[in-house]
Amino acid sequence: MNGASREALAAARERLDALTDNTSVDAAKLAEELAAVTALLHREVSLRRVLTDPSQSGEAKAELAGRLLSGQVGGEAVDLVSGMVRSRWSYSRDLVDSAEELANTADLTAAQRAGALDDVEDELFRFGRIVGSDKELRSALTSRTASTAAKGELLRSLLGGKAQPVTERVVTRLVTQPRGRSLEAGLDSLSKLAAERRDRMVAVVTSAVPLSDRQKQRLGAALAKIYGRQMHLNLDVDPSVLGGISVRVGDEVINGTIAERLEEVTRRMAG
Repeated sequence: MNGASREALAAARERLDALTDNTSVDAAKLAEELAAVTALLHREVSLRRVLTDPSQSGEAKAELAGRLLSGQVGGEAVDLVSGMVRSRWSYSRDLVDSAEELANTADLTAAQRAGALDDVEDELFRFGRIVGSDKELRSALTSRTASTAAKGELLRSLLGGKAQPVTERVVTRLVTQPRGRSLEAGLDSLSKLAAERRDRMVAVVTSAVPLSDRQKQRLGAALAKIYGRQMHLNLDVDPSVLGGISVRVGDEVINGTIAERLEEVTRRMAG
């Protein structure tokens, strides 16, 4: 997003955070309602164009959104969407993308309240690895000919009762309503949102053998020192690493042995 849309999304995020800071607000229900709004805006192209028309006043657009949504979703969702359409958007599709992000963020907030956010992060990562290594599964989940119901049932068989409810909800929305995105890109976006709930960065760590708890703690502390932010480690074991370790943070890849990296970090900390 650029310009006006980026500012509008930032304002919407602040309103959502302020709203969900109130523990009396049902974050999971809010997420479901915002997801329904996202589906509506994606489906009704003419509506989202009207709601992002810069020639119309913000109040007029907010009033229209209120009339359409009142009685369909709760007051919190109506207020959030009304606030969003008062803002200016560079492109109408940015409004849809932002509504979807708010829905996912609300669901992740529900997980955070339940003390399950770490589990959700790990499950999203593991699910991505499973899909990436199983071509038949990926094909079934991304098929344009398979029905939404069939994809939902497949996901229930994979995740139902085995993953956190939030994980199942956000993955199901991604698979059944991809809106032109790849499954991998969608999962990556969800992982980043989950990390941001704690103002953390995500490091994908690949090692030849599982790291010990002490090694994980030291590596996490080292990376936090380097990047200046708390780090969540997504751990993967790959024997082809041959005793070394690979760390990917965003687009940056750090290769080397555990000992070499820890020694380098020790030098940095000493300096």
